[in-house]
Amino acid sequence: MLTYELQRRDELDREIARLAELPTLAPMVRRLQCFRGIARQGAMVLATEIVDWRRFERPTQLAAYLGLVSREDSSGDRERKGSITKAGNSHGRHVLVQAAWSSHHRPAISADLKRRQTGQPPAVIAHAWKAQHRLHQRYEHLAYRKQPQIAAVAVARELVGLLWAVMQDCEPTRGVEAAA
Repeated sequence: MLTYELQRRDELDREIARLAELPTLAPMVRRLQCFRGIARQGAMVLATEIVDWRRFERPTQLAAYLGLVSREDSSGDRERKGSITKAGNSHGRHVLVQAAWSSHHRPAISADLKRRQTGQPPAVIAHAWKAQHRLHQRYEHLAYRKQPQIAAVAVARELVGLLWAVMQDCEPTRGVEAAA
């Protein structure tokens, strides 16, 4: 039974790798993989769930779409913020929170990350490097005062903004929009 499950997983991984190379998805997937914590499967989830990043005018709209914004219970002058709404795309939110956990580690470029960044525009690679520093600093600052899980979600919300900025000039092709 376990052998079958492992073979099935490997088949699905190969199919995801094949789909990631399609001309409709490859530019988005490659650009997303430049960021630490986002490998092929995560990039595929984000590329297929969000499709056109430019439809969001601001990163806060994308964060709301993914359910990464705070709940609010306000009345009159009183304003209370709570945990995240979780009202949104759970697949994308899960990938971003998992990627945010990599901010726990000091900024570094592993051999795998360097390979994923090969052939990408220098501006995207520089943005990804800057993001590593910023997100690590943010995680360390928040984890010192709050629970690590809360810090990871806050870092995921910030990661959304950084990804949104990089993906603004990455145009989706018609095949992806039709599939969504």
